[in-house]
Amino acid sequence: MDQARARAGTVPVEGLTADGTSVPPTASKDTANAGRGLPRSVRRPMAAARLFLRRPTASLRATPDFLIVGAQRAGTTSLYRYLAEHPAVAPPIRKEIQYFSLHHGRGDQWYRSHFPVAGRDRRTFEATPYYLLHPAAPARAAATVPEAKVIALVRDPVARAFSQWQHNASRGLEHLGFEAALDAEPERLAGEEERLVADATYRSDAHRLWSYMARGRYSDQLERWLAHYPRERILVLRSEDLYEQPASTYARSLEFLGLPAIDLEAYPRYTRRPSTAHMTDGARHRLAVYFRPHNERLAALLGENVWWESA
Repeated sequence: MDQARARAGTVPVEGLTADGTSVPPTASKDTANAGRGLPRSVRRPMAAARLFLRRPTASLRATPDFLIVGAQRAGTTSLYRYLAEHPAVAPPIRKEIQYFSLHHGRGDQWYRSHFPVAGRDRRTFEATPYYLLHPAAPARAAATVPEAKVIALVRDPVARAFSQWQHNASRGLEHLGFEAALDAEPERLAGEEERLVADATYRSDAHRLWSYMARGRYSDQLERWLAHYPRERILVLRSEDLYEQPASTYARSLEFLGLPAIDLEAYPRYTRRPSTAHMTDGARHRLAVYFRPHNERLAALLGENVWWESA
């Protein structure tokens, strides 16, 4: 099954018309956005069906030119949406593929089924926030897409931790209060990173869901990525800059990716409805003290001033 047969019309290939010409960018983006706004119970079967139909043409499909690897609750959805609007970018069929974290055992053909047909002079990418935290993700990514560029968004780790707790609590994934969850984190996560590295089939809900403090230790996570990708191919952005200066942060991202500069009509902030819960002053002070040395290590790693105030 090859591209010549696809051009002859004997193999339906998403991304090519019957005569073998490329689908216009707007059509490809409409396909990628199919189901957006529908309930998850409807979107998931739709996505599974589309993925199944793409599997026979996986060898014709691209692998990502760049990855947004995190952090969770740090603006990855907003940046993903902005980049997906660029005319030289063809997005995948879903934002978070989780191949280098949860689904690595499904294989390269499964991964490529998420992306557009190769050779169409447009870049493609994905955005999975768990990649920044997952200890095996950098090595897996480097083995599959060694030439990819990497973008990491990092947010004030105090605010990020509380946002993650709000997100979990609102979805019924966390039964503890915020400070109790912080107290429980060391025991919940004990030994999980070692198991994730030792066993490629192991999946840890505790590591993925209850890593409130762990996800804010950005220097540890970035050092793992820097062990597999050169510094010039990793862009670290402050989430607060994306929120407050989206146009200039978007322009910086395009420059890093080698994409033509464009302005979007608007830069909406894509986020779930905020919770009415508020962090206590005690919890805020506790986390500020905890993260102070980690923020200083991040600043030294990046050659920047410390980005967030310490306690």
